[in-house]
Amino acid sequence: MKFKAEIFISLKPTVSDPQGMTIAGGLEQLGFESIEEVRAGKFIEMSFAAETLDSAKDMVADMCDKLLANPIIENYRFKIQSADL
Repeated sequence: MKFKAEIFISLKPTVSDPQGMTIAGGLEQLGFESIEEVRAGKFIEMSFAAETLDSAKDMVADMCDKLLANPIIENYRFKIQSADL
């Protein structure tokens, strides 16, 4: 079966986010003064084949643990849907 995964990776709440702070500062300079905090992250979209939905979930979690996310400083979550018609 073919699947499509959407993976969201973000820094853990205890990790400083200099990119988010820079974005917040830029937004404030543009007049968006109500911004309290910005946290930046990554979004990855992929298509792949797997035997079952459960094996697809296991595969994506394994990819995140081994390469896509740094489990020491980042959290991840993902959505998987069938790409078969």
